[in-house]
Amino acid sequence: MKAIKDSVHDYITLDPVAVDLLDTDAVQRLRHIKQLSTVRLVYPSANHTRFEHSLGVYHLASRSLDSLGVEDDRARHVRAAALIHDVGHGPYGHQTEKVIERHTGKHHDEVGELLGRTDVGDVLTDHGLDAEYVAALVRGERELGQLVSGELDVDRMDYLVRDAHHTGVPYGTIDHERLVRELRYSDGTLVLAEGNVRTAESLLLARALMDATVYRHHVSRIAGAMLERASERLIDEGTDVETFRRMADHDLLVALREHVPELGRRIEYRNLYKRAVWAELADVPTDVVELDHEAERRAEREIADLADVADRQVVVDVPGRPAFTEAGSRVVVNGVPQRLEDASELVSGLRAAQRAGWRMGVYAPAEHVDEVAAAAEQVLGVRVADP
Repeated sequence: MKAIKDSVHDYITLDPVAVDLLDTDAVQRLRHIKQLSTVRLVYPSANHTRFEHSLGVYHLASRSLDSLGVEDDRARHVRAAALIHDVGHGPYGHQTEKVIERHTGKHHDEVGELLGRTDVGDVLTDHGLDAEYVAALVRGERELGQLVSGELDVDRMDYLVRDAHHTGVPYGTIDHERLVRELRYSDGTLVLAEGNVRTAESLLLARALMDATVYRHHVSRIAGAMLERASERLIDEGTDVETFRRMADHDLLVALREHVPELGRRIEYRNLYKRAVWAELADVPTDVVELDHEAERRAEREIADLADVADRQVVVDVPGRPAFTEAGSRVVVNGVPQRLEDASELVSGLRAAQRAGWRMGVYAPAEHVDEVAAAAEQVLGVRVADP
């Protein structure tokens, strides 16, 4: 058995399948995709990659399987799925996910096709594993797929503690050892054992605090929105979407510098747009909150026209309505599995905090912020306040 030293979990011991999977091109590519994409423009030490995160997910999956008593081929399939769960990500991870989905209709966890035409699939076959079953586990399907992708998955456990470690922000610190030790199955559903309401609450609280402090920091959101617009233009100008999907972060920066230089150079050198509008949920009309992709782009053009600036210098950024899917995780209380939101009074407070932290943004170059803010107020009907 081979062991790898990790900054979060100390030594991670690999089974023979994992050893061979690590040497595949698809997994090695993850060394060149940063876990926190544009967040590293805010937290300079957040330069960890999806490669090391994948190792962490593999480690926690292994610990969970041991605790659950899952062995042999079932365990080997889950460990393989945990290690390769991120190979479907495009450059900059989640920041380009929507662009890829619009062009291909595929989510990053739909890796079946990728496994069928890469060396990853060959490794799985050589070790007697079913690639289709592994792909289903990556999507969170089957009973054991909940460990890889679900409300209590080991993916979330690793990225919270790893992101906290590398950003220096302490809010993501969780007792992941207890979490994996207390996992159980009840009628095919992954739950936390009796006496773990507080354990489940700690996971929720960490997620909420990291979301507000790290994942949705306004600088990262501005850079991410600019990156999405630049990526759209790159594909519109002729870059094949399949080529785009397999780029690493540095490949995308080079392509943007060449083909979309007005945004590419700004992203590369952190010369970002500024907030013209930064509005709370209560200050945004319902129809604006529900804007889809095409409606956002139309709004950008209308605002730019009214403000008399180039339409590519306005970015409308409307996040989805606040969602708290983790509240649906289940914990055993008095012998009966309950949804955490029914077992914990803390959940309602966290929901309210998440709603209060929601912001819609309109971004523009610093020299055009005032006129874009005035135009956005007219076009979108938002009440504009100083960011």
